[in-house]
Amino acid sequence: MAYKVVLDAGHGGYDNGATYGDRIEKNDNLNLTLAVGEILEANGVDVIYTRVDDVYVSPLRRAEIANAEGADLFVSIHRNSGAVPNTYNGVQTLIYDEGGLKQIAAENINGELETVGFTNIGVEIRNNLAVLRRTQMPSLLTEVGFINSDVDNAIFVERFPDVANAIASGILDTINNNET
Repeated sequence: MAYKVVLDAGHGGYDNGATYGDRIEKNDNLNLTLAVGEILEANGVDVIYTRVDDVYVSPLRRAEIANAEGADLFVSIHRNSGAVPNTYNGVQTLIYDEGGLKQIAAENINGELETVGFTNIGVEIRNNLAVLRRTQMPSLLTEVGFINSDVDNAIFVERFPDVANAIASGILDTINNNET
């Protein structure tokens, strides 16, 4: 049986997420999610997407999609933003509580993204997010650099294939070393 991963491109439709100059988070999220999914599918992973185009899907609906699919892992992809541009940079992954497969996946993804050039801010507990709280499988939300950081945007744009590969590798390492 193939491992089933739900990939969630954060925001969408009328919900732009964070913006900075001509960068719009919902677009970065979708482009990166689709690229990661293509790599996972090429490696035999059954990938389900919460959205594949520019539509709004509520956080609760995203969790319902994952739960209905009986997924093994849920990964939501976002870009972070700080109050003042170019103040913060780096990757951070959020999980509902400490431990388990979700923490292993979060650490693997952060570590892989660090090798691409991002600063690894670490894993943080965030129990107020519906996509982490309402999903019935190990779930995480990765913030792939700050959208209002010129340093992070340069990595995101110039090394986009490497960024997608890093996230996919973090997921694949988790799957291959922790078969359910």
